[in-house]
Amino acid sequence: MPRPSARDLEAVFERSPILISRLLLLVMPDDTPQRIVEMAHEILDSLDERDRIATLDAHPRIGAPASALSPRSVTEQGAAADAATERELADLNAAYERKFGFRFVVFVRGRTKREIVPVFRARLARTRELELEAGIDDYLAISLDRLRSMERASADDMRRAMDVDS
Repeated sequence: MPRPSARDLEAVFERSPILISRLLLLVMPDDTPQRIVEMAHEILDSLDERDRIATLDAHPRIGAPASALSPRSVTEQGAAADAATERELADLNAAYERKFGFRFVVFVRGRTKREIVPVFRARLARTRELELEAGIDDYLAISLDRLRSMERASADDMRRAMDVDS
């Protein structure tokens, strides 16, 4: 995988400037997606709570309008849900942010918004400390999935280029 650029890292890590600036100093061309996420985890562990929360808050809300999402988030969050589910997600987002003081982050890919509602409800019953940890873990799972997708796309581009040259 070629060394990710600042723009690549912004797309993967949802505009978390402190994390991206530190990762750019560490990431090497031969780093695997897993290694990059391990480095991100080490950086996040070294941050104070305010900066970890800022990283979560840079991530889009579940059920946010497509206009407020990055292209990757639109794909990951899938199609719009029915109006009742969208309202419920908005209510759950508000309740979660009131209770914990930061944004709900969950690895969504492959699940509908309706399937996320019970996950949301269960996590609302947890402690703030557990939720901050869970949010960071899911944030990193999302990032790993995105990096692996970039790696697959890069490999596919390389194969296509080789086919053209043959």
